[in-house]
Amino acid sequence: MGVSVPTNSESNNNSNKNEQVTNINNNISKDITEAKLLLQKKQFSSALDITSSLLARYPDNIDALYLTAVCHRYLQQPQLALSTLNTLTSYHPNYARAYQEEGHNYRLSNSQAAISAYEKAVQLNAALVASWKNLSELYRAEGQVWSAEHTQKQVAYWASMPQELVSVSSLINEDNLLKAEEICRFFLKKQPKHTEAMRLLAAIGVKHKVLDDAEFLLESCLHFDPEFHQARLDYVNVLHKRQRYEQALEQALLLRSKSPDDVRYQMAVANESQAVGEFNQSIAIYNSILEQLPDNSGVLIMLGHAYKTVGDTQNAVAAYQKAGACQDNFGDAYWSLANLKTYSFSDEEIAIMQRHEQAQTTAFEDRFHLSFALGKAFEDASDYSQAFTYYSKGNALKKQQLGYQAARIEAECKAQIEVCTPALFSNQASTHNLANTLSKQERHPRPIFIVGLPRAGSTLLEQILSSHSMVDGTMELPNIMSLAHRLNGRGGSDKPKRYPQVLEELSADQLAKFGDDFIKDTEVYRQGAPYFIDKMPNNFRHIGLIQLILPDAIIIDARRDPMSCGFSIFKQLFAEGQEFSYNLEDIGKYYKNYVELMDHWNTVLPGKILKMQYEDVVTDFDHQVHKLLDFCGLPFEEGCLDFYKTKRSVRTASAEQVRQPIYQSGMQQWKHFEADLEPLSHLVSTLK
Repeated sequence: MGVSVPTNSESNNNSNKNEQVTNINNNISKDITEAKLLLQKKQFSSALDITSSLLARYPDNIDALYLTAVCHRYLQQPQLALSTLNTLTSYHPNYARAYQEEGHNYRLSNSQAAISAYEKAVQLNAALVASWKNLSELYRAEGQVWSAEHTQKQVAYWASMPQELVSVSSLINEDNLLKAEEICRFFLKKQPKHTEAMRLLAAIGVKHKVLDDAEFLLESCLHFDPEFHQARLDYVNVLHKRQRYEQALEQALLLRSKSPDDVRYQMAVANESQAVGEFNQSIAIYNSILEQLPDNSGVLIMLGHAYKTVGDTQNAVAAYQKAGACQDNFGDAYWSLANLKTYSFSDEEIAIMQRHEQAQTTAFEDRFHLSFALGKAFEDASDYSQAFTYYSKGNALKKQQLGYQAARIEAECKAQIEVCTPALFSNQASTHNLANTLSKQERHPRPIFIVGLPRAGSTLLEQILSSHSMVDGTMELPNIMSLAHRLNGRGGSDKPKRYPQVLEELSADQLAKFGDDFIKDTEVYRQGAPYFIDKMPNNFRHIGLIQLILPDAIIIDARRDPMSCGFSIFKQLFAEGQEFSYNLEDIGKYYKNYVELMDHWNTVLPGKILKMQYEDVVTDFDHQVHKLLDFCGLPFEEGCLDFYKTKRSVRTASAEQVRQPIYQSGMQQWKHFEADLEPLSHLVSTLK
C-alpha cells in the first residue's frame, strides 16, 4: 500500500490555513500588548474596551479574560471581576494568576475566600510573590502564626531568586514547557550548581513524565544542598510517582526529623505510610495533625480515604462530613461520600450541594466534584433525568482539564496489533530461549494480571482471588505502564514512537531483567504468598510486553456488558488517569479499541487469557469461582466464595461494594438512562 501524498491544492489549502492562524495570533498578541500598556497607564476603561472586543471573538482567550478581570478590579467592580475569573478558570482551571486575582478581589471583603484563592495560586505557581505576601498578612490577622512565618520565608526566598527562574516557574504553570526548559537549561549552563534551577528542571521532567531524569536531578540537587527541604519534598513526590514508596517514606521521615512541626512533612510521612500499607500509622498521624489544625479539610479528606481503604466506613463518613462542614463549597468532601457507593444523601445535603454547585464563588474543581456527587444522589433517589444532567455537567467540566485524543489510543492499539504478531513471540522464544527465563521465573512469586476497563468487575475478581491463602492482593500497579513509557523514549508528541516496535529489538537478557525488575519492584506490596495480583486495567494495552518479560504470568480479562460498563465509567470521577472516561463517544471508541485488541491477543496467544464476564460471575457465582481458580492453578478454598468477609485494604472506588455479598441490582442500571446514552450505544451496539 502506498503512502498518501497531498495534492498541490491540498498543500496550498493547508498553507493558507496556517497563514490565517498565524495572522490571527499576531493580531491577538498585538491587542493584548496594547491593553497591557493602557493598564500600565491606568487607562482601565480603554483597556477594557480592547479586551471586551477580543472576548466577543475569542471567548476563551486566557490573556483577554485575565486582563478583563484586572480592569474590573481597578474600576472597583469586584463582582464583574469574579464573574470573569470564574469563566477563565472554567476554560483554564490550572491558571495560577486567575486565583491570585481572585484573592485580590476578596482581599478586603472575605478573608477566608482570599486565603483559599491565594493558597490555590501558590500551589499552582510557587513564584507568585504577591500571593505569598498577602497570605502572610492574612494568616497573621487570623492568628495562624506558623503559616504566617512560613509564607514570609517564601516571600524572602522568591524575592531573592533570579528573574529567569521566576519566569520558568510561571511558564511551567502555564504549560509552556518548551520555553521553560529552554530558559532553565540556558541558566544552568551559566550556573550549573544552582539548586533551584535544578529543582525546576526536575519539575519540567515530571510534567514530561520523564521521572528517571527528574529523580536524578533532585538527587544531584540534594547532593549540593542537603538542607534544601523543598527539593527533598519534590523528591518524595517523584519517588512516590515511581512507586518507590519505601524510599519516599525514608525521605519524608528525614524531612520530618529536620522540622518536626512542619505540617507538610507530617503529611508526607502520613501519605507515604499509607502507600506502604501502614494504614494505622497514617491514620494516627492524620489525627495528630488534626489536633493542631482541627478544621483542615485537606487532612480530613486524607483521613477519610485511609479509613475507607481499611474498611472503617463509619469513621470515613465522619471525616468526609467534617471536611465538608469546615470548608464552604468543598466538592471533594461530597464526592468522597458519594464514592463510598453505599452512602445515601439526605434531602438537606442535596439542597446544600445544589446551592454550592450554583454559587459563583465555587471553584472549578469543586464544581465538577459536586456535579458527580449530585448525579449519584439523584440516581439513588430515582430522579434519573436530574442525575444525568449532573453527570453530564461533571463530565463536561472534567474533560476541559484534559487533552485526551481518542485517535492516539486507537493508533497505539493498532501498533500493538501490527508489532505483536505470532512471529514476534515465536522468534523471541526460539532465538532467546525464553524457556530458561521461564524456569528462572518459576522460582519467583507468580503474577496474576487482571486487565480490562475500569468498572468492569476487576476489584471483585481481585477480592475473590486475594481471599485465597496462596494469593497476595496488591493494588493497581503502574510498573508495566511505566516500563512501556521508558521503552517509548522521551520524544514529544510530534516524534515517532519507539514502543511497541522496540520489542522486536530487545535481547533475552533485557527481557529477563525487565521481568526480574518487575518482581523486585513490586515486592513492597506482597506478604510472601506464591501468587500476587496486579489489577491495573490499562495493562490490556501491554499484554505483548507482559508475555515477553513474564511468560509465566496469568492474565485475566475482566469483561462487562459494554452499556453497563460504559455508563458506570461515565458516572465515575477517577482520582487520576482514565482520560477517555469523560465523554460518551470517547468511552465507546475506547471500548471498541479494547475489544479489538483483546481479540488480537487471544489470536496470537491462544489459551493465555481467561475472559471472566461480570454478568456470569454475578448470576453463576460458584461455577465462575471454580473456573477462575482452575485457570490460575489454585486449589479451591471456601474463603473465595465468602470473599466479602476478607479483611484487606482496597484502594479503588469499589472498596465498599466488594465487602458485601454478590448482588445483581447494578447490572441494568444503565437502562434508566437509555435514551441519553445513544452516543455510546451507537458505537458499541455490535460488541459484547
